[in-house]
Formats: sequence, structure tokens, C-alpha cells
Amino acid sequence: MKKPVVDYRQFRLRKLNDPEFSHLKLLGGWIVYFILYFLTENLIPAERCTSVHIWLDDVIPFCEWFLLPYVSWYLLIVFSLVYFGLYNIQSFRDLSKYIIITQLVAMAIYILFPSRQDLRPEVFPRDNFLTRCIGLLYSFDTNTGVCPSLHVAYSMGIASVWLKQKDVRAVWKVLLVILVALICLATMFIKQHSAMDFFAALPVCALAEGIVFWWPKRRKKERNQ
Repeated sequence: MKKPVVDYRQFRLRKLNDPEFSHLKLLGGWIVYFILYFLTENLIPAERCTSVHIWLDDVIPFCEWFLLPYVSWYLLIVFSLVYFGLYNIQSFRDLSKYIIITQLVAMAIYILFPSRQDLRPEVFPRDNFLTRCIGLLYSFDTNTGVCPSLHVAYSMGIASVWLKQKDVRAVWKVLLVILVALICLATMFIKQHSAMDFFAALPVCALAEGIVFWWPKRRKKERNQ
């Protein structure tokens, strides 16, 4: 079993600025996100939002089984941050920065160009445990502030960081890519997002990828020349 690179048993709030624990300050980005999420969800009425829809939305059927990969997204975020926080601090920093960048860009877009999707079924085609859970999900996660999809953006960031791990076996990376693909598809199959929200997330991911990974490598290369 791997030994953690940081002994969090020694952590105290007064030590937050110590080099050993300073990476934890990046978790503050979640506080900003939840504040902005609350404001955008409650202060921007649905009638001010532009409905997002493309032809692919009419082709993709509703399928409640995709709720399973959809909710696995939450576990994937927590597991990744905890794992990297224990065993790879640089990857923890990279993933946290990636998430913060996509959060800020998405929230700016939600405020400047409010969006919503009107794809949710009025009546579920089947009545079972999964559709009831989706109904519950619909009740607290509104259909506004959807384009670009943060579900997609975070998933791409998580995949990007994991795929760069040299000590992780290829089979686990393949399984992760499959899971991320299913999570992205799930946003559309349970009608939480339009396919347009998926495509809109890709340039946001490219921006975060460039800032977090490409730009530091370029600067390092220039300094060494």
C-alpha cells in the first residue's frame, strides 16, 4: 500500500500557508463556485435564459440507466481529489486549477449568456426506482445554467490528469476513459443537458488544458533555452 506524501494528521488551520499544506487553499475554489451557483440558480429567471437545442437532442432517447454513470461523477471527483491529495500533490494542484478555470469560465458564460434546456420529459416512459431518482434530481438541479456542461468539463479534466499518471496501469486508464465517456453521454441520455452543452464544454476544457499543462511546460522550456 502506498504511503501518503503528506501527513494530514499534523494539519491545523494556522498551517494552511505552510508549503506542506498550501495546496489545500485551492479547495477554496469550491466555496466560490457554490456561491456563484446559488446566485445564478436563484437570481436568473428561466424566462431570461435562451433554450439550447440541436438536432442530436431529438435523436438521443431518454434512458434512466444512465443515471448510474451520471451520479458516479460525484464520487469520481471526490476520489480523484482525495487520491491526489494523498499521493501526488502536483496532480492535486493541476486538477484543482483545471476545475477552478472551468468553473469560472462556465459561470461567466451562465451570467452573460443565460441558458436553459427544455428536454426533460413531462412524464417518464417508465416508473421505476431510477426514474424516481431522476425526478428527485430534477427537483433540486434546475434546467438553467447548462451550457457549457460542467459535468463534461470536470470529467475531461479528471481524465486528463489521470492519463498523465506514470504509475497507473494502462487497464485502469482505459476503464477511466470508458467511465468518463459514459458520464458525458449520461448528461444527454437522462436529459440533464443538450448535446450542445457537451460540445460547448470542449473549448472550455481546451482552455483549461492549455493554462494548466501546456503553458507551464512552454515557459519552462523557454527558461531552459
